Amino acid sequence: MNKANIKGKWALVTGASRGIGRQVSLGLAEYGCNVVLHSRDLSHTDSLAAELAAKGVEVRQVAAELSDAGQMDAMLTNLLAEGPAIDILYNNAAVQVGYREDWLNVPADDMRISFEVNCTALILICHRLIPGMVERGWGRIVNVTSGVRDQPQLIAYAVSKAAVDKFVVDTAGHLKDKGVLMNLLDPGWLRTDLGGPYAPGAVESVLPGALVPALIDDGSAGELFRAQEWAGKEI
Repeated sequence: MNKANIKGKWALVTGASRGIGRQVSLGLAEYGCNVVLHSRDLSHTDSLAAELAAKGVEVRQVAAELSDAGQMDAMLTNLLAEGPAIDILYNNAAVQVGYREDWLNVPADDMRISFEVNCTALILICHRLIPGMVERGWGRIVNVTSGVRDQPQLIAYAVSKAAVDKFVVDTAGHLKDKGVLMNLLDPGWLRTDLGGPYAPGAVESVLPGALVPALIDDGSAGELFRAQEWAGKEI
């Protein structure tokens, strides 16, 4: 695989305080990539920020509740005004509101919050950061999706992720010739707060595969990358 040189570039990782977001942040730092860590509260990423700084990369911390449009807008406005310019975006943050055994009576709020965080916020973050990437002629956008299938008990989560897939497929082709590659990442079913304790995979197994769509340099756009296909391998 021809790998892009991301040393010295800046990545924004949403939902960075734990789970997949934390692993991605650590993985990026190993390549010398500076990281902006997003969480709901700045204190949630304090320990990770220190760990990354010890690796010799620069770190910034930002906070916003992604279901709150005002908080998210303020976070992005400040980031765009104060810098750094974001070269790589990992839209990782997501919610899974509950496993509904009575799947014919899914509360409307399940759908609302799922779409606000998992889809609407993701799209708005992309739309705010894409112009800068296009202007600089280089960017990588990695939108985390899900492989969940045939589980109407998780329909709010699953449908919100399907909407993300549609967004990427429809958008990626408009960015490819501008040097900005947008792709999907399926991390696999992992033992995280969202995936639960009975998931088959350790969260650490998301690496190195989760880094492939950030490092890929062959023009791939609108594609689905499965992190588990790279488990135990080198990139």
